[in-house]
Amino acid sequence: MKKGAKAGAGARALRTRVKKKRGLKNSSRRWLERHLNDPYVHRASAEGMRSRAAYKLAEIDDRYGILKPGMKVIDLGAAPGGWSQVAAERVRSDPESPSVVGIDYLEMDPVPGAAILQTDFLDDDAPDRLIALLGGPPDVVLSDMAAPTTGHRRTDHLRTMHLCEAAADFAVNVLAPGGHFLAKTFQGGAEAELLSMLKRNFRFVHHVKPPASRSESVELYLLAREFKGAAPA
Repeated sequence: MKKGAKAGAGARALRTRVKKKRGLKNSSRRWLERHLNDPYVHRASAEGMRSRAAYKLAEIDDRYGILKPGMKVIDLGAAPGGWSQVAAERVRSDPESPSVVGIDYLEMDPVPGAAILQTDFLDDDAPDRLIALLGGPPDVVLSDMAAPTTGHRRTDHLRTMHLCEAAADFAVNVLAPGGHFLAKTFQGGAEAELLSMLKRNFRFVHHVKPPASRSESVELYLLAREFKGAAPA
């Protein structure tokens, strides 16, 4: 999906309604109805994107220009592959020698221009395997990781924040100078130390909520740009 494409394309005039059924909770029915009427879902299907989440990365990149031809990219929590698709297209990754590497413990279909490592990012050997597969330090580290939800909002927030912190720690240890870090977080605090660490290591740090992120969602994206480089030992 190229820069500048309209995010609202593919919207439908008629609204699909899901009938009440025995065994289908009202919350599930509302989610299904919202999903069926989501213009980003229809657009993803029409354009062959793996998920509507691809448009979140595309919209952030349209605004901040973090993905440029020739860059090396690591995509943490890559399944089902939407972010890897966008990254591979925008950095012009060569399918024969990919400059985009994705990692996820879930199995996923191949993404042209991306190498996929199927393992848990939190495994001790995962960082070294990622760098070896990429063939050098990345210019961009992306993370759309979120912990499986428990239904308890505070617990879900803390579990996803743990993944965000792990991704940030990985980024400051492997990024090339001038590189960028983008990760999913949730509204709800408990990130003061993380923000402080990022501000020490990057020139610009801010929260972003792209249009493709549903307004009722508590998700935000934490964007840290222009890595200052590893501190002297």
